[in-house]
Amino acid sequence: MYSIDLNSDLGESFGAYTIGNDKEILKHVTSANIACGFHAGDPVVMEKTVALAVQNGVALGAHPGLPDLVGFGRRKIDIKPADAYAIVLYQVGALQAFAAAQRVSVQHVKPHGALYNMAAKDPALAEAIAKAVYAVDPKLILYGLAGSQLIIQAERLGLSTASEVFADRTYQQDGSLTPRSQPNAMITDEEESISQVLRMIKEGVVRAQNGQDISVRADTVCVHGDGMKALAFADKIHHTLELQGIQIKSFC
Repeated sequence: MYSIDLNSDLGESFGAYTIGNDKEILKHVTSANIACGFHAGDPVVMEKTVALAVQNGVALGAHPGLPDLVGFGRRKIDIKPADAYAIVLYQVGALQAFAAAQRVSVQHVKPHGALYNMAAKDPALAEAIAKAVYAVDPKLILYGLAGSQLIIQAERLGLSTASEVFADRTYQQDGSLTPRSQPNAMITDEEESISQVLRMIKEGVVRAQNGQDISVRADTVCVHGDGMKALAFADKIHHTLELQGIQIKSFC
């Protein structure tokens, strides 16, 4: 029987600015990656998002990003591994405090945006992130792009990992995500998205932009909470997976 975790990046509102539809998205996913104030989010938003996740029985994850509110953490910053270690430690600790106040635990850590993509290819950066997660709690699960350095370095340290695939992103031949700056980086057609998800789960492959199938491991599927069709995608993907007999659950 196939089994999959559905995750979404949430808690990305900030002050008077609302991003995404966290309340509704949480009805369709099993794990929430909650922004920790560096690329998005603030203490009030973090508290509310943690509470909403707990109410919906959704597992909590820290979503640490680069210190770049203006760029939403999607701009590359030349960050040293030692600095990456510290900012991940800081952000995971912040979410743990809000989780403790709700008498629940944090399940996982998933880096955000540019930090995630940079660490996918940079062994030293990936190792620093993995070491930070391990230092906070070696029982935490590190989410990383399937086949990436994040997964490799985390497993080398003895961390549990979840290989992540994406419902609404296209892939390059090397297994990396198509940069958002390029055409066709995002999938906006629901049927195309669902077809890609089913192939990744059942066949362990995804069609790259050059038309070739590449191998992927799918432990968890991400549906971005700030996408134009995030709610529709999450709803339809969840419903389709159930119809296909695929078990949807977190790693808790």
